[in-house]
Amino acid sequence: MESKNLSLDKGYTGDDYQEIYLAGGCFWGTEAYFERVNGVIDVSSGYANGNTENPSYEDVIYNNTGHAETVHVKYDADVIDLETILLYFFKVVDPVSLNKQGNDRGTQYRSGIYYVKEDQVEVINKVIKLEQKKHTKDIVTEVLPLENYYLAEEYHQDYLSKNPSGYCHINLSDADEEIEKGDWLYVKGKNW
Repeated sequence: MESKNLSLDKGYTGDDYQEIYLAGGCFWGTEAYFERVNGVIDVSSGYANGNTENPSYEDVIYNNTGHAETVHVKYDADVIDLETILLYFFKVVDPVSLNKQGNDRGTQYRSGIYYVKEDQVEVINKVIKLEQKKHTKDIVTEVLPLENYYLAEEYHQDYLSKNPSGYCHINLSDADEEIEKGDWLYVKGKNW
């Protein structure tokens, strides 16, 4: 199914975008999902907040580098705000699952929100507080400043576009449902 995101077609340069780094399990699905969200202008896959420089995929999987598979999301703040980006994130991430998403297991598949500006923390905490109301277990999604980010190998970029039958733990069509903000909370599979 084609993306309805018209923002990907615009040529953005310089400071006319905002950014956030999100770890939501395997980055193939997380990248493809956010590419479908209207207002997102670019998404790349990489490795974040680890303890080695320039890791390879094999390093991250087998060598205890501490990196999380992470996507770098750039978005047009005139079209979508950080709160909405995070609401989309929590639609497809299990925030109470430690070091696993879908069938993927290991610290590299932990969920995380890595911010680049201190003023993002207030919004992140607000959304997590709302999300926590939907769970009986504590949310384990880590919230940290971005320490480092290394772009994944080229074959990982746009992986599901290149390999449409590739594995994905995310229902990509969830990105096609608009998020409505208000006094109600989004509940997976339900609209109030």
